[in-house]
Amino acid sequence: MNEAGRDRERLLITAFVGLADTLVDDYDVIDVLDRLAGYSVELLAADAAGILLADAQRNLHVVASTNEQTEWMELLQLEAGEGPCVECFRSVSAVSVDDLDAARERWPRFTAGLADRESYRSVHALPLRLRGEPIGALNLFLRTAGPLPAADLALGQALADVATIGILSERAINRGEVLTEQLQTALNSRVIIEQAKGVLAERGALGMDAAFDRLRGYARDHNLRLSDVGRQVVESGLATEVLTERPGRRTASRRS
Repeated sequence: MNEAGRDRERLLITAFVGLADTLVDDYDVIDVLDRLAGYSVELLAADAAGILLADAQRNLHVVASTNEQTEWMELLQLEAGEGPCVECFRSVSAVSVDDLDAARERWPRFTAGLADRESYRSVHALPLRLRGEPIGALNLFLRTAGPLPAADLALGQALADVATIGILSERAINRGEVLTEQLQTALNSRVIIEQAKGVLAERGALGMDAAFDRLRGYARDHNLRLSDVGRQVVESGLATEVLTERPGRRTASRRS
């Protein structure tokens, strides 16, 4: 590997490590997206990059760009309600336009706005998404017409995916009250299960492991949540049925 290849490899490692750090360190979303845009230009065959991010109402906003011209082109798409970046977000899939001059029929309002100003010739948009749900788009701009290498598109998507995980992680942390409620629910369920194990162990003269096996087996055989069965054992006298039913017996689902 020559020196240029080694430099690119070092930059690639730096990029992924830097984006992955957002999962464990305190960080600012805008800073992460600005770094993502910068890394995209440095690592890929793109002249500029920009990022659109959706709010809670799924309205897109320009949140990062490597220059003013890029930001203007993204704002033009938002105003027109069409263009490669907007279509990428809506379709949750990559959109590559090798020559914007050939896209006049596809996006007439957007391309008409390009006529009065110098603009990039090709655009390649990659979705920021997780499990099919879009949160934005990474947009790569080239001054010349032509495709972006497949390897660069794949790398760009990988960078976007890592950044997306970081953004969603930050959003979850900001919803601390929701996470706290979910954690408390889990803890409460665990308490109920421990109480149910105690009831079964006492009434069936069982060890705690055996009592839990009975509880879990009954829940699985009846397609019920473990915590729901535990609550019924503690509150509704289900202990006798759990203790007398043979493990492994499959019955019709009782889950609503």
